[in-house]
Amino acid sequence: MTNPNRGGGSKAPAVDSDPGRPRISIVGAGLAGVEAALQAAAAGVAVDLWEMRPVRQTPAHQTDRLAELVCSNSFGARQVDRAGGLLKEEMRLLGSQVLAAAEANALPAGGALAVDREAFAAQLTDQVAAHPLIHLRREEARALPEGPAIIASGPLTSEALAGAIAALTGEDQLYFFDALAPIVTFESIDMGKAFRASRYGRGQEDEGDYINCPLDKAAYEAFVAELLAAERSQLRDFEGDTYFEGCLPIEVLASRGTRALAFGPMRPVGLTDPHTGRRPYAVLQLRQDNVAASLYNLVGFQTNLKWGEQERILRLIPGLEQAEFVRLGQMHRNTFIASPRLLDASLASRSRPDLFFAGQITGIEGYAGNAASGLLAGINAARAVMGKDPVVLPRETMLGALCHYVTHCDPERFQPMKANFGLLPPLEHPPRSKQERYQAYADRALASLAAAMDAGGLRSNGPAGGPAARRGDGRQALALPMGGEVQA
Repeated sequence: MTNPNRGGGSKAPAVDSDPGRPRISIVGAGLAGVEAALQAAAAGVAVDLWEMRPVRQTPAHQTDRLAELVCSNSFGARQVDRAGGLLKEEMRLLGSQVLAAAEANALPAGGALAVDREAFAAQLTDQVAAHPLIHLRREEARALPEGPAIIASGPLTSEALAGAIAALTGEDQLYFFDALAPIVTFESIDMGKAFRASRYGRGQEDEGDYINCPLDKAAYEAFVAELLAAERSQLRDFEGDTYFEGCLPIEVLASRGTRALAFGPMRPVGLTDPHTGRRPYAVLQLRQDNVAASLYNLVGFQTNLKWGEQERILRLIPGLEQAEFVRLGQMHRNTFIASPRLLDASLASRSRPDLFFAGQITGIEGYAGNAASGLLAGINAARAVMGKDPVVLPRETMLGALCHYVTHCDPERFQPMKANFGLLPPLEHPPRSKQERYQAYADRALASLAAAMDAGGLRSNGPAGGPAARRGDGRQALALPMGGEVQA
């Protein structure tokens, strides 16, 4: 039998063939699609999971594994008083399998959840391939599936499928451009100039979780000058130059002001250079990219410079003079739909209630947000095929607020959005301290989620090792609030 993990076939082992079992289709096996598939299967629903790689590759992916991380290897903050950390805590309570895999393959990254991207993707690929209710189809879906389905095809949706979506929605497809950061080998970093540290000492490792390349004022200004003069890869005329503000190429950010990088990805706050005993003028941080600690990615340094220019200019940074690049930055087009016109807060199509959307194609940004939207879509698609009402999470929760934003924002001003506290309803009595205020948001969100779970007779379907319980038969329980009782 062909191994579905390696992309040669479309058959998964021991797939359930019960003709009476409810069944859904999911297009796309990234973070959202994989999470959706595992959630639906946990509810006892059979899943046809479509993934076009490796039959048809994308400009950004490098392997045929499911849930491949093509940009950073970080899922963002762990702390619950950070927006990303709160979202992950909600995911943990709701039983996210993607989050469980991330935790199982975590790397030292200070207060962030960073993962070994290869081990993470391999674990989820194996998990999907081994599930008896998931049929992994390694082929391109060129049309919308008939019957209950989830579209989680991501920002690199194929032209054929994008055309099918446009035909259904009657909307022009929106898009922006995203850029990837370079990766270097550890042995090529000059640790005589660079140093290990975490901001404010908030690391898991005693010596620090990040490698820091310090720049003084002269080195920083010389770097920025060369960066601004460097030759960029040209976008095609019809593609324009729309970028996602949360993931700007460094050359675009630098063009906004000489010190823009020093107040952005190169900010030196919370760091002291042990070679000088002083805070650097600017710093480039590198984050561990694999368990072996042989690869490090340049944090926040996504770029669309021509590859030769990248190597030349990045080697101007102290500590990277002899850097060996195993991946250079590149830019790719991200597609997303006009969700405020097309979707309701359960992530179902307004015109076709059995069709759900999840992941970046909805306009939700960030790894955790993508997986979380897949979690909700997977649960709701399973409920739909079983004749149950969909779940709409309270707006006081981070996931509920994200879904409300992408489905209720002014369509004319709609742009992709990451988890942030600005999406949540105001606190009745907000503390003056920002940290206390964020903690209050988190406390309210988790209490709201707990109340919603209680109202629906929810049993958390959390992964092993987390705070949630499992069913006695070892299968995760589908447990979410019923119908309008928890709608925003």
